[in-house]
Amino acid sequence: MLKNWLKIYIHNAIKNKWFSLLTILGLAIGITGVIFSTLYWKDEISYDQWNPYKDRVYEVMTEFTHNNEIWPSTVTPLGENLGQSTSKIEDKTWIVPWYSNSTVIIDNKKVYLKNTIITDQNFFSCIPFQFVKGSIEEFNKNRFAIAIEEDEAKRLFGDRNPINQIITQLDGKKMPILGVYKLEKYSSIKPKFVFSSIYNQLKENQNEWGNFGTTLLVKLKNPLEKDEVEKIGSELFYKNRTIVFAKEKGVSVNEYIKVNGINKVKLLPLKDARLDSIQTNLPEGKGNKLFLEINLGLSVLILILSVINYVNLSTAQAIRRAKEVGIRKVLGASKRNVIYQFIFETAITTFVALLFAMALVEIGLPFYNQLINKEIEIDFISYLSYLGSIFFIVIVLAGIFPAIYISNFEILKVLKGNFSRSKNGILLRNIMLILQFSIAAFFIIGGTLVSEQVQYIANKELGFNGKQVISVKFRKADLEGNRYDFYRKIKQDLLKIKGIKEVNAIAFQFGDNGAVSNSQFSVEDKIITGENMAIDFGFFDIMGIKMKEGRDFNSAISSDTISNVILNETAIKQLDNKLKINDEFSWNDNKFKLIGIASDFNLGSPAKEIKPMLFMNFNTVKWMSYNLQSLIFKIDSENPEETILSIEKFWKAKVDQDYPFEYDFVDKQFARSYENYTKQEKMFKILNVVVITIALFGLFALSSFTIERKYKEIAIRKVLGAETGSLLKILSKQYIYLSVIGFAIAIVPSYFLMQMWLENFAYRISISIWVYVFAFVLLLSLTLLVVLLKAYSATRINVLNYLKYE
Repeated sequence: MLKNWLKIYIHNAIKNKWFSLLTILGLAIGITGVIFSTLYWKDEISYDQWNPYKDRVYEVMTEFTHNNEIWPSTVTPLGENLGQSTSKIEDKTWIVPWYSNSTVIIDNKKVYLKNTIITDQNFFSCIPFQFVKGSIEEFNKNRFAIAIEEDEAKRLFGDRNPINQIITQLDGKKMPILGVYKLEKYSSIKPKFVFSSIYNQLKENQNEWGNFGTTLLVKLKNPLEKDEVEKIGSELFYKNRTIVFAKEKGVSVNEYIKVNGINKVKLLPLKDARLDSIQTNLPEGKGNKLFLEINLGLSVLILILSVINYVNLSTAQAIRRAKEVGIRKVLGASKRNVIYQFIFETAITTFVALLFAMALVEIGLPFYNQLINKEIEIDFISYLSYLGSIFFIVIVLAGIFPAIYISNFEILKVLKGNFSRSKNGILLRNIMLILQFSIAAFFIIGGTLVSEQVQYIANKELGFNGKQVISVKFRKADLEGNRYDFYRKIKQDLLKIKGIKEVNAIAFQFGDNGAVSNSQFSVEDKIITGENMAIDFGFFDIMGIKMKEGRDFNSAISSDTISNVILNETAIKQLDNKLKINDEFSWNDNKFKLIGIASDFNLGSPAKEIKPMLFMNFNTVKWMSYNLQSLIFKIDSENPEETILSIEKFWKAKVDQDYPFEYDFVDKQFARSYENYTKQEKMFKILNVVVITIALFGLFALSSFTIERKYKEIAIRKVLGAETGSLLKILSKQYIYLSVIGFAIAIVPSYFLMQMWLENFAYRISISIWVYVFAFVLLLSLTLLVVLLKAYSATRINVLNYLKYE
């Protein structure tokens, strides 16, 4: 029986080869989209699932109740106090929440190490990478030790055993290698090197209840006790911060809380850090859950479109096989038997489409990885369960209804020969065609709005001019004394290099990373969190940032390096304009005086709100010198390559031989901060092409089938004198009506869904009616183009071929 069904399928596929090709191609494109999105989904949800403690390890966060803000960090003394206050914590580890790059000495040679995590000896108790050499227990016993990822161990030591080899830091500190571990691909922390050396930093801040600069992970004995640990941590904040700070300010606790609020401890489980966290300090960062959901949702829509296309074409094509079904029924085939046959045919079509889709995935995966900034590899064996699910779902959605529809053909009508002239199935095909138009309209509207929004943020006035300004990373690990003082010593030499106009030092970075540190400060009863923007004299001129009120820093005024500061417009607004030029206010333990208000500019992504910023000279607060991150250079537009080469030569000779010279143009550096949105724009453009292509495939095939059935009618009308224009109108008006209805259905969902997407932007466009006008005109134009091409060819038929027997 199956052999017979297969022969019938092959015969019909060859006989109707264009129909078969369009149905297979449409399904293949839809399946390809789902495979891509599920690969992305599978990759993202796999993070930290390997960790046996994923349900018990938590990232400690701090909530500030006065503004409902949550920081993914805490204060150093909280860890020690938590350990002493409760027995519910099994282990804890401190980490510096970013990867460090450092130069060390191995075998009397300087070696540059990338992706190093600075932590303590308990790191592997919470992040238990498998040790292939050494042991976690031995690492845990030593306060100053190193563990290395296995590939890095081979690179550095070859066939030698790295255990107990000594790595010397540039300050002379010697640390033994006590472990070689196997790195897990899906981990929120993926270091190549683990240095247990955070202790000096912890010691410096051991009594600082106001410095939220450290990241703490705790491993609970029982995850059900999370709320109790949060409560204990919040009580420690109240006792050691709220009460103490109120006493220092000379106010009652209630008065202090009224202005500053209280701090609460919040625990974020490791298993939720990647996709379900508001913020995280883990080095691999957050996944883009919105992009992931959009990607998956749109691919499902495309698959639905492909299935609708298949069902529509299958029910139309079935009329050509009506006699076959009738004869099979006369010869004894049951309704169930007919259903099974056509489901079997759908299964074959789906299987062929699936093979085609897998080929498309192999070809398109490198480009897709570039689009989502991933390195996904597909192993079809491990992905087999997903492929099986896709295969089954497509068969159910695309196969069952056409099979039932075909099995219900009435034998008498079929064998009398008048079934092909019936209207059986027309309503269903029209409904599905309307759905196709709706989905196509949604994608056109959505794609247009996404493109407009991305162009808006790309062309938004940023408040600064980053052209011909380069940023050079300043590391210099062996620097003794003040980093800012060293910069001042070399500044004049740098200015002598041909092509350099200006030089400055900054404690922040343009783009998503922003400022190295931030602090809270208050004026009267208003408290805000400001970015700490340490700079050198002349920064505002180099970057083209204007002063709204007051003045810029002046090197001739000594107080500009002692107590004078500048705030941006956002900071003044958030302080309810209570701070005026020459007013004084408290910042940590310092008394500052406001001398100027700088115009707002985007430090982070232009999609995000501008944060309050407090500008100071590096000498104003001595510890800000350690935050000196980069030097920026304003260079001539002529021969920039030559200027950069000269800077690099000077840098290696006079500044830093231990670290690679790394630079970037500020405008390009900033553009990467909204790279995710440009990728979303590209994705929508690609999906628009895919959706429109599938819809046009279906429309062309269906209109061809429908118009071909009207050849005799067309011939009669031509004999009676009908002109080509009137024939085209008759043949195309049905599709115009259906496209208008489909577009109307897409208006409301597209508006609300795109409004939700736009809410992710602090600065966004408004949805214009012209977007809908453009989408409607485009949809209607494409519909008419496809239908009129087929309709015009129908008006060119030889009437004798269709009327010679009448």
